[in-house]
Amino acid sequence: MNIIILHGPNLNLIGSLSAQLEKRTTLDKINRDIRRKVRNQDIQLKIEQTHKVFQAINFIQRNRNWADAIIFAPMAWARYEYAIGDALKFAHVKTTQVLFTEGFGDLSESDSIYSSIVDTTLMGEPDQVYLDALDSIIKTA
Repeated sequence: MNIIILHGPNLNLIGSLSAQLEKRTTLDKINRDIRRKVRNQDIQLKIEQTHKVFQAINFIQRNRNWADAIIFAPMAWARYEYAIGDALKFAHVKTTQVLFTEGFGDLSESDSIYSSIVDTTLMGEPDQVYLDALDSIIKTA
């Protein structure tokens, strides 16, 4: 199984926010945990973090024929970035949107413009919600 993970804008700074919340979450730790979870399974990953819409769209388009699933953390894009929504629709790849709780985000599922486009939306703390998304994808494969 091939999975792409797209981290949206400012997720490279999640460690700073995490420190304010007295937690120890960084994007590197999240990515390490994701890779550790799929180790020894027949799963290949491609992971990208970007602030640039065109790079996110290119990542989705370039990998649409390779990927069996997408995990997407839209962050601020969830409020306004319709072009990424179009790329997700045209890709025809099972997509799970992850949104953050517990002080890491202020979006609910109803706030996201992607909720009607994606197959699943999961909410949780950053260090756990990606792993939950992987579990969900693996179970339905």
